[in-house]
Amino acid sequence: MFQPTLLKKWTDEQIDQMRSAIYVAGHRLAELPLFTDEALARVLDKHPRKDLGVNTMGCDPARRQDWQEGDAGNLDGHALLEITKRGRLWLNLRRVMDHHSEYHDVVNTLYDELETLCGEGMFNRSANLLISSPTAIVYYHLDCPANMLWHIRGQKRVWAYPLETGIVSPQTIEAVLSGEKSEELAYRPEFDRHAKVVDLQPGQMITWPQDTPHRVVNTSGLNVSLSTEHMTRRALRKNNVYLANHHFRRLLGRGFTSTEIEGPAAALKEAAIRIVRRLPIVGPQPPRGFKYPISFQVNPRVSNGVRPLDVSRPANTPLDVSTVDQAANDVPILS
Repeated sequence: MFQPTLLKKWTDEQIDQMRSAIYVAGHRLAELPLFTDEALARVLDKHPRKDLGVNTMGCDPARRQDWQEGDAGNLDGHALLEITKRGRLWLNLRRVMDHHSEYHDVVNTLYDELETLCGEGMFNRSANLLISSPTAIVYYHLDCPANMLWHIRGQKRVWAYPLETGIVSPQTIEAVLSGEKSEELAYRPEFDRHAKVVDLQPGQMITWPQDTPHRVVNTSGLNVSLSTEHMTRRALRKNNVYLANHHFRRLLGRGFTSTEIEGPAAALKEAAIRIVRRLPIVGPQPPRGFKYPISFQVNPRVSNGVRPLDVSRPANTPLDVSTVDQAANDVPILS
């Protein structure tokens, strides 16, 4: 009988739920030496700054314009970690598998165990290491690949909004996939009455069906998590069906509304969008993504660690998100 090393007490019933529900299960990542202060400081020192996201934010989940991008300057890993513990920062070590072999091995071990348990191939594997302040938040958004949040240190509260509530329309998912909309979506507090709320503890993983919108609030302690993304054959089919609906409805002016991903019609849509994607005249434009301008520098002499680069505008005041540029998504969502 297969005995996983990093997954903890996953039953057959839980595995079935993982495919179709907002789902929490156990893991053993917190037992590894990769997530101590010393290990985190070392990986911060080694990680390429071009793939280090440094962000600060406000306190109101409805004001996503308060999210700001910063610069870590020449601070070393220990300094960044200490400022994050007392400040209001969110550090995102993007593409951690590409840059650090020890994290590459751990994430692949997780996915190999998941494949064995679930009997489903998981490809385009990717991971970001998240280190964030005790009161940091992440605004309401959705992710197009299948994703999982593996929590390791600190406490956080997660709101996940089931797709069956209709809060997010198929047209919104199409627009995010095509790059017409950001993954950051407009949020209203009344959405919360539909949410499943989870107080995530170290040693727990949370996941949800593909495209499920969610938001996160840290509640205590330095928070450390791995955010992993992957694709399955079914997830890839879903993205292609949604993109086919979006593109061919624009091209032909009508039809293409079914989001069914089983059967010959869905297979035909997937084949068609793969073909036209390679045709320069009638093919869709590749998505561009979003990139915020650098508006602050991390500074240990400031109480929250944030020194605005524009001294005329205090940190955590709104940015004009209409000026945001786009950048390619790190994780392939199509093939």
